[in-house]
Amino acid sequence: MTIKRMLCATDFSPASRPALRLAQELARTLKAKLILFHAYERSVPIGDGGYLPSSVLQQMWSATQEAARRNLKRLALSPQGKGVRTSMQLAEGPAPAAIVRAAKKTRVNLVVMGTHGRTGVRRLLMGSVADRVIRTASCPVLIVGGRH
Repeated sequence: MTIKRMLCATDFSPASRPALRLAQELARTLKAKLILFHAYERSVPIGDGGYLPSSVLQQMWSATQEAARRNLKRLALSPQGKGVRTSMQLAEGPAPAAIVRAAKKTRVNLVVMGTHGRTGVRRLLMGSVADRVIRTASCPVLIVGGRH
């Protein structure tokens, strides 16, 4: 299998850092292009029946997008990323579906992502993005544990 393009999905958490470092190392070694990817969801604050004007919601969503762009850029420019052809992608929607869509659209050969390693009730309640990506991606998925 030749790896020319890789997608590294990140949620900017500490658990995603080992996956990013490994993806950067693999991309450098294989001379592959690395796509740094983040998915976000628009959410509406739930209050005590209060009202938020749509302009405030739009400002919140814009701030979320801008923060994600800054974080992706910071990762792309990190010292570990030197010598790696990197691009950045941001997508709106549930992370598992957005990751799989982006991987297919950009025709990557490998998805690299971290896992929080949740078990038991926490996993039942919060789900596992990694599990859903593994089950639905059309390319190999490399999962990197967060304890490395």
